[in-house]
Amino acid sequence: MINIDKGVSIILHDWLNVGKDELIHFITDETHLREAEAIERWAYGADATLKTTILNSQLVQKGEVIESMTDIFCKEDVIIGATDFSFITTNAIRTAVKKGARFLSLPLSCSDGTSLLENDFIQMDTRQTYRDAKKIIGVMDKCKTVHVTTAKGTDMYFDIEGRKPGYFNGKAARKGLIGSSSFEVFVAPNEDETHGVLYLDASFGYIGLVENPVKIIFEKGRLVSAESKGNDATKLLNYIRSFNSDNMFKPGELGIGLNRISKTRGVSYIEDESAYHTFHIGMGRNFGLGGKQEAAGHFDIVTNDPTIKAGNKLIMKDGEIVL
Repeated sequence: MINIDKGVSIILHDWLNVGKDELIHFITDETHLREAEAIERWAYGADATLKTTILNSQLVQKGEVIESMTDIFCKEDVIIGATDFSFITTNAIRTAVKKGARFLSLPLSCSDGTSLLENDFIQMDTRQTYRDAKKIIGVMDKCKTVHVTTAKGTDMYFDIEGRKPGYFNGKAARKGLIGSSSFEVFVAPNEDETHGVLYLDASFGYIGLVENPVKIIFEKGRLVSAESKGNDATKLLNYIRSFNSDNMFKPGELGIGLNRISKTRGVSYIEDESAYHTFHIGMGRNFGLGGKQEAAGHFDIVTNDPTIKAGNKLIMKDGEIVL
């Protein structure tokens, strides 16, 4: 564990390179007032201008309250989304970034009472993840499909023709950039094309660790069935249904974890999906990732030790980058 003030310095100084003449808009909810106070201390010491918005935590996940703030965002330099849920995939953020703002997605959800800003994984070397990401993207840029398998039986196909892969490693130090505390390579696969079988064995994202592997079938870009021992499959399906949004059953992202400090502990979904040796499928909305899919939200399901081929080129073998 690190001191929360050190964590804030990593975010604002190292990742965002905030200048004293810039306006920081820190958006959080009533469950994260300790983080808001730590951000305020840093801003005061750095002679930076800070605006803090405290939202109702029950209103953030579906995105409407964020979309209503579009005009405000377009007038700001640095926007930090620090509620429990990510809103990186909303139109509001995409619009603000096009206008010259930069945005950091910093979902603070932790189930063990700690602050995300106290967790060791945010200390991951951004230069290492940049090097890893560039190698992977260099291959994915030249191919039309990605094939993912695992020893447990995963056999998934993603059509990425015409879609631009990208990466996150915390950094968003210039105008017009989007950053995330999730360290990953990502791509938005073409809608209606993802298919295959996934043996989900690591994390459900927001709802924590998987106890028993869940066999999930995808057909024509849609989750059509899920089964498992125990209640893991039921837990997943009930969570998806809770959004009352049909597109939450549709994959909107393929992600590859790059953070070698992160572990899949089920404490922070950002840590889980960032973990090296994993890949994840982001369900639902994917605007901010280069896709066209609207939905009531976005969440990621994480699987261990993938073997990944982009076209005919092997990227990862049993969770290890081989490029």
